[in-house]
Amino acid sequence: MVNSSSVAAHVAPALRGLATAAGASVAAGAATVAYAHFYELNNFKLRTESLPVLPAGTPDFRILHISDMHMIPGQRAKTRFLHSLASLEPDLVINTGDNLSHMGALPALLEALGPLFDFPGVYVPGSNCYYAPVFKNPARYLFKESTADEGIEPERAELPTQQMHDAFDARGWTGLINRADTLTINGLRLEFSGVDDPHLGLDDHPGFVPTAFDAEPAPSVRLGVCHAPYIRTLDRFVADGAQAIFAGHTHGGQVCLPGGHALTSNCDLDPARAKGVSLQSDVPVQISAGLGTSRFAPVRLFCPPEAILVTLTAKG
Repeated sequence: MVNSSSVAAHVAPALRGLATAAGASVAAGAATVAYAHFYELNNFKLRTESLPVLPAGTPDFRILHISDMHMIPGQRAKTRFLHSLASLEPDLVINTGDNLSHMGALPALLEALGPLFDFPGVYVPGSNCYYAPVFKNPARYLFKESTADEGIEPERAELPTQQMHDAFDARGWTGLINRADTLTINGLRLEFSGVDDPHLGLDDHPGFVPTAFDAEPAPSVRLGVCHAPYIRTLDRFVADGAQAIFAGHTHGGQVCLPGGHALTSNCDLDPARAKGVSLQSDVPVQISAGLGTSRFAPVRLFCPPEAILVTLTAKG
């Protein structure tokens, strides 16, 4: 016959142990969320990279790459960080899109970018330059397949895209929305090929301006610029003759494993390439982890927001 007192004596400590473990797990989870929201979300970093793509003997050329600001009114820490970047005095600013995360954020965005408009710049849009974000299950971002364009969701409100682009243009920045253009800065001829957002399926590659690229007396470099680094987009830039490619969109994975190991790229790019410099057929691809997040998913974990100072150097 089973002694009920004996059973109770063994079961009660086990239940208390389970309750303690469950409580510790909940506390750890809450602490992680608090860290990801209250600390890392505003733990802005400056990453530096060097890309040896210029002709031999060409002086260094410095590019400030910013992306995925997802601006919301009142983000003072982000504004202060963007203002501080002007002290770097880059030769060029490249903005790879997803600038807004709120219908009323355009004034805040233009204030944050104000000092950077003093430098030459180029830009392409992302989906959150066109449509305001909507609430979705955060787990969907981590586990959904995203290997093709998702199309435009009809319930999403339209952002003031044209006003934003008009403001960029008025301050001297050059739009690369399915178009090619050239700029000569500090003696370097920069040839750009830019596309509209591949994530929305709006990309239509223009190639590069058919000029005497190799015959120019000034040193030249060809740069591809996009928001979302889908493989089809990177391959097309490579085929067109890009010597380096700049992109954003991935948020570096946003919620990563320790060491910054991304679980997703939010496109068909290998998550291991979601941030930093990797190669596409020997062409360097510089991908930004971005400066913000959707206002409906305001967390980052093991993936701080960043701007990147990329120095183009002469080939070895």
